[in-house]
Amino acid sequence: MAERKLFAGHAIRRLRFQLGVTQAAMAEALEISPSYLNLVERNQRPISAALMLKLAETYDFDPRRLAAAEPGGGAEALRRRLADPIFADLAIDRHQLEEWLAGAPDGAEAFARAYDRMGGGGSAMPAPGAAQDPGPQVRRAIERWRNHFADLDAAGEALADELRMAGEPYGAMADRLRVKHQLAVRILPAEVMGDALKRLDLHARQLQLSEALDPSARAFALAEQLAVEARDEIEALVRGAGLDRAAERPFRRHLTAYFAAAVTMPYARFLRACEASGYDLELLQRRFGASAAQVAHRLTTLQRVGARGLSFFLMRFDRAGQVSKRYAGASGSALVEAAVPCPLWNAYDAFARTDETAVQLVELEDGARAFTIARCVHPHGGAPGGVRPRFVIALGLPAAEAGTLAAARGVDLAGRAAPIGLGCRACTRLACPQRSAAPAGRAAAGSERERGVTAFGFAGD
Repeated sequence: MAERKLFAGHAIRRLRFQLGVTQAAMAEALEISPSYLNLVERNQRPISAALMLKLAETYDFDPRRLAAAEPGGGAEALRRRLADPIFADLAIDRHQLEEWLAGAPDGAEAFARAYDRMGGGGSAMPAPGAAQDPGPQVRRAIERWRNHFADLDAAGEALADELRMAGEPYGAMADRLRVKHQLAVRILPAEVMGDALKRLDLHARQLQLSEALDPSARAFALAEQLAVEARDEIEALVRGAGLDRAAERPFRRHLTAYFAAAVTMPYARFLRACEASGYDLELLQRRFGASAAQVAHRLTTLQRVGARGLSFFLMRFDRAGQVSKRYAGASGSALVEAAVPCPLWNAYDAFARTDETAVQLVELEDGARAFTIARCVHPHGGAPGGVRPRFVIALGLPAAEAGTLAAARGVDLAGRAAPIGLGCRACTRLACPQRSAAPAGRAAAGSERERGVTAFGFAGD
């Protein structure tokens, strides 16, 4: 698979300003021409591998900062923000966006931070003292790294190798907690745990797990507890994200779960299994003793330099279409930005096909095509007899990358795709019989003498 070109002029220019050197002086140190460095800083040339290595050698610069430092998360992330209906009358095209990033990267970053601080849209700032949703900040922090945290993967893989030599994974993790951290693991009756599925009792030096957890969830809980061994790496990422205090906790929780996945599904072994099986989800579950949700989340993280997996994105939503998780990963797909997933997307069918996956080739308004795989999952609930939650986990990737997937066998990836949108308020497809509202910012249109396929007609472009 061809490598993506990396444009990171903003990061280079910021480094130069921090060092207090001119373009000519930096160009001389890097053994390139000042004019070429100027083009790189203006994002008119990508960062070459040779230049990346020279930066690392000359300035002790971590190359991973290049991918993480795109203003506002990069052009695609800014484009998704500008798709908000409050900007519908501005008609900012891709060329203008690229000029903005090249000419005023700090302004683009400031816009992204302000938009995210407002909770991802709206026409006014929150009232003083009002609680703010930390979700957009956390998502932005994750997307800056394309949900791939190399240090956590390396630490998790090293620990997994140690545990592998110590025997069966669950027993090895329990022994490590007991010997190294003086924590015993106890499985307690559901009625004793109540609504809690996991509890750390430091007074009794116990990690207490509910019997309601299945084996994959118990193993993952032990791996999360072992994240204490990667505390330095996790805290460095939290500090570097520059989040509000309210957003630090969910981001730390995400990184802890990321480390647990790196332990239970070590990167190199997991990627080899993916490629050998055609990313067969059920086989991956059995091989790594993981749940469908755990495997799906892991698939969005496979972006190690020199050993990349496919560019999966992920959404999790309930039967009302309320989205509780969304990761764009390296896919750049706008589909994850849908406020409410389009009802024409057959991912909803997975609620009725609880033991099967629902696959579909879809096409968005801008012509982007994706292959999607959806499955219903049942996270563990609380007390016995309580509500049993149900969600759909929907994975997707660009259709051009889906040819090797086991789930795509027999599907004509160049054939007709289902036309879907990003929710009625963001979709401008005409004559959609499923439409439930006119697009935001569009005037209603209709005639007393004529009725179309939808009652929510609107003025076209």
